Order: sequence, then C-alpha cells, then structure tokens
Amino acid sequence: MNVENEIYNVVDENDRVIGTASRKQIHKRNLLHRSVHILVFNSRNELFLQKRALCKDENPGLWDTSSAGHVDAGESYDECAHRELWEELSLKANLKTSLKISACQETYNEHVQVYSCVTDAEIIINQEEISEGAFFSLSKVQKEVSLNPAQFTSSFKMLFGLIRDIKYISSTGIELENKF
Repeated sequence: MNVENEIYNVVDENDRVIGTASRKQIHKRNLLHRSVHILVFNSRNELFLQKRALCKDENPGLWDTSSAGHVDAGESYDECAHRELWEELSLKANLKTSLKISACQETYNEHVQVYSCVTDAEIIINQEEISEGAFFSLSKVQKEVSLNPAQFTSSFKMLFGLIRDIKYISSTGIELENKF
C-alpha cells in the first residue's frame, strides 16, 4: 500500500478515537493522531539513534529516536511499537512504557507513547527506512543536539529534552527523576 493511503485513527485532545482517515488527509488537515517512539539502549547505557533515509517524505536525513512510527487504525500503541521495532531494526525486545506526550506542534499533532528497552541483540536496519544507525552515549547526543540541532527531528529534540533527567537505565527500561 502507498504510504499516503495508510489509514490511521483520528483522535481528540484526550487521545480518544473519533474516526479514521488516510495519512495524507491527516497530515493535510492537521488532524490529531497517534505515534510511538522507541528508545533502544545497550548495556553500556548508550542510546541507538537512526538517521532517517533520504527518500522519506518527512524529515529525510535527520537523526531520530531508535524506532518510530504511526499507529495504524485498529492497532494499539503496544502492537505498533513491537511492529515498528521489528520492521525498522529487526529487533524483538521487552518494551517498557516510559512516557506519554500529548499532541502538539513539535510532535506533528501526534499523541506519542514512548517506550524503552535495554538490549545487546544485533540490530539490522531496514535501509528503505533508515540510512544509518549507531549507539551513542547520552553526553554525546546532548552535545550534538546542542551544537547541531538542525540535524535532529523536532520530535527527537523535544523527547530528548524530557529524558535528559534519566535516573538510571536497567534491564526493565529507563527511570526518570520525578520532578513533581
């Protein structure tokens, strides 16, 4: 199926499904919809980042989270996260729900469910989706985001700003400092 014809749930500001529409219509009309982002860490506390393929219609050639994608109509956030992780990185992992971000301009009107995992399994990138990928220390990512912000997607920059307060990374995922 042509990516523009993929069907997604349209949701309201509270993330309740109110209908469906094609990807093209959702983006053209700025409708709220759903996506997932997955943060893959290794046992050395390094974060895997993907560089989006140049053929992508959104953010080509920019660095992004380990894996990400739209939630299809009728699909749950969890199902989508596992599907995207497999499609993009040929990876199966125990995912932990880490963070929920409400739809906003930086997320391109997407309610975003963020997952994390820790694995040392081999990652095989799907070159139709990703031009390259690598593990980086969080300090290296912070430095690059500060020095070269135009090389990263706006959603990644927003998300990374939220996870900078990581308390620790364990086999069950990331734990964030409680700011409240």
